[in-house]
Amino acid sequence: MNKLFERQATVAANPGAAVPSPSFGTVRPGYMTGVVLCVCATVLMGITFPVMTSALRHVDPFTFTSLRYVIAGSAFLVLLREKEGRSAFRFKGEPVALAWLPGSIGFCGFGSFVFLGQQLAGRDGALTASIMMATQPMMGLIVNSIVPPLYSFLFILMSFAGVALVVTKGDIAALLSEPQHYSANALIVVGALCWAIYTFSASYFKTWSALKYTTMTTLLGLTTIIGLNVLLFALHVVPVPSTAMLIAIIPHLLYMGPVAGFIAILFWNMGNRILTPLNGVLFMDVLPMTTFVVSAMSGLIPTHMQIAGACMTGAALILNNLYLRLRSRRVAAGS
Repeated sequence: MNKLFERQATVAANPGAAVPSPSFGTVRPGYMTGVVLCVCATVLMGITFPVMTSALRHVDPFTFTSLRYVIAGSAFLVLLREKEGRSAFRFKGEPVALAWLPGSIGFCGFGSFVFLGQQLAGRDGALTASIMMATQPMMGLIVNSIVPPLYSFLFILMSFAGVALVVTKGDIAALLSEPQHYSANALIVVGALCWAIYTFSASYFKTWSALKYTTMTTLLGLTTIIGLNVLLFALHVVPVPSTAMLIAIIPHLLYMGPVAGFIAILFWNMGNRILTPLNGVLFMDVLPMTTFVVSAMSGLIPTHMQIAGACMTGAALILNNLYLRLRSRRVAAGS
């Protein structure tokens, strides 16, 4: 792991030697390391949603997000100081706002929208939220303003059809008869888009290592998270947690802070630095599979239609990836 930190710090210090811009089908140095990092990150993230199902019974998502990233942010701060020294905390010409924005969108936006949506969605919120995360490869096309080719567009439709099956358990008419679910699902989609924006924003910080990008965006994003939390307390939108509530969520924070908030996000950014975000987000397919398994182990068994929908979404994303890789090779061969 130390060698990996050193290699990424070296690449960040020599941006001229960095690899080309993101593209599908490009095999990069350390590819398997990037794959392992992204798979580990998405497995750890997949466990997040069942854990949050329990945590949200005790506290609101905004307070939990604040506490979670205070823990993770502290760990990032210590690690960056240890690995890269005090000079790593200098921006070196990068505008503070440029790092604050993706940090706020990624950590405050994702934590607030997704977990609030999960809470509103009720018992099936974990499954719904996890399958929405699997649409991020498609969202990556939107974030990068890429107009997809015809077959990719069809795979996008197939992917969202799978999401619809998971959300409605196969009863598509429920979307019309139970409009209250619109708000929950819309919040989760917005949260997923926030995380896609955060992931792709890393490409604007080529002189920063993955560790520095993660640390600085977490700490700056934490200012927005805490500011929002204080505002909601002042307006009495959410209650100030009691001692009993805080004690109840300690087990959840022990996972969501050090593991899902620190290790998973660091692995995610390190993996995407190696693979590029366009390839890295494809591993979001692993996330819902992990959530489905953990939810089943805890007693929430997905219906046949939900499993079929998850498989449909996963298949659409995999087929789209294969199609884009084949297409890029044909273009390269013809040029």
